[in-house]
Formats: sequence, C-alpha cells, structure tokens
Amino acid sequence: MTLSAPAEPSARLYSQTDHDERGNFHYQGDLYCPDDDLPVLCRRIERHLASHFPEVRFAIRSERFSGGRKIIAEVLDAPDDLTTREAQEAFIVRVRDQIERFGYARSNFYQDFMAVSFYNEVRIVPAYWAALAARRGKANSVDNLVSLASFKKRLKPGDSLTLLHAPYKHRALGTARRVIQIRSKDFVFEGRSYCDFPRAANFACDGRLVRIAVGNEHEPDAHLLYEWQPIAS
Repeated sequence: MTLSAPAEPSARLYSQTDHDERGNFHYQGDLYCPDDDLPVLCRRIERHLASHFPEVRFAIRSERFSGGRKIIAEVLDAPDDLTTREAQEAFIVRVRDQIERFGYARSNFYQDFMAVSFYNEVRIVPAYWAALAARRGKANSVDNLVSLASFKKRLKPGDSLTLLHAPYKHRALGTARRVIQIRSKDFVFEGRSYCDFPRAANFACDGRLVRIAVGNEHEPDAHLLYEWQPIAS
C-alpha cells in the first residue's frame, strides 16, 4: 500500500480536497484534536455550528458502532428553503465541511482503504419541514394548549382518536380507533398499528384536536390531525 505521510491541518475545506494521481486522499481539519472523546467532540461541534450558522438550529448526537463512531447533525430549522434536491445537497455540503474541520480522513479508492476519526451525517428532519410549513402558513392549525409531555401523561388505554386529516389518502381516514397501549416512544391502536410520538416542535393539541407534523421535502405541511376522545372516567 502506497500512502504518504499524514497531512498537516488543511486550510482547505473537506469538499475542496482532491485525491492525488495515485488515489490517495488526505484531509486533516484545522480544528482536529486527537485527544477529544466523543462527548467533548460533540460539544465542540455544537458550539462551532451555532457560531458559524447562527440562524440554523441543530441537534447534535452521536453513535458508536463496531466500525467506529459517528456524529449526526439534525437540522431542526433554517432560513433556507431546502425543498429542492439541489438546495439540500449544497446546504449539507456546507454543514459537513464545518464538521469535518474537527476530524481527519485518509483513504485510497484504488486499494479500498479508509481511516477516519469519525463519520458524520447531516439530516434534514421533520422539525425543519414543520418550521418551513409554519412560515408559509400551515393548514389545520391547532392551538398549542396541551404540551406533548402532558399529552403523554393524559393519554390512556381506551381513549379513541379519530383521524380527520392525513397525507396520501390514509386508509384510516375518518375512522375512530381505540388506543390499547402507551409506550415511551409511541402509542398503539387496536389492530396493532401505532403512531410515533413526535418532537415537541411537531406537536400541537388544544385538548380536543391533536396535530402531528410529518412533513418532508415533497410536502412540507404534511400532517396527521386527530380528534381525541378520552375514555369516560
């Protein structure tokens, strides 16, 4: 295997670094610190992204697996309109370039070799599409009088939820379904179908109507609208 000496910290960004004629790729970010453990690395990246992209809200989390470690930056809100694939890809490159400044990468695509300090992924999550829909003016708006935490506590087996609105002509539209189980991440209807609890930013409830945003780039304002009928106490 032909690999040159480790690279010095690069003034170039990750996306601006090319392979050489032998297929070698060397990149070491100017903010790389080999002594950082994963929690410290996440905090440093979180602070940097908040400073570099002050109008963007991120949630930073990490994963460990047999092949190494991974930093995941979830985009919760941004002023950019990311509905087109081109806009998404350009935005993700900008964010990834800043995350890669904290790491190093060495590879050779001819020899199927790669060594990185961490992998990273930028995800545009439903919270972003809910925020975009709110700026555009969302349909079936519901006053947020009952928090998600309170709803989780108040929802009980035996309660019924009638689906009033859903994207893609949902098969349960107009049907009242009884809740049979409430779990930490979701609640289960009879018939064993289930509904995930969303992030708080994607949830609104006025005590009768429940709105859960499930938007994406194709339909930012996609949502579920339920009528909640608690079981008689």
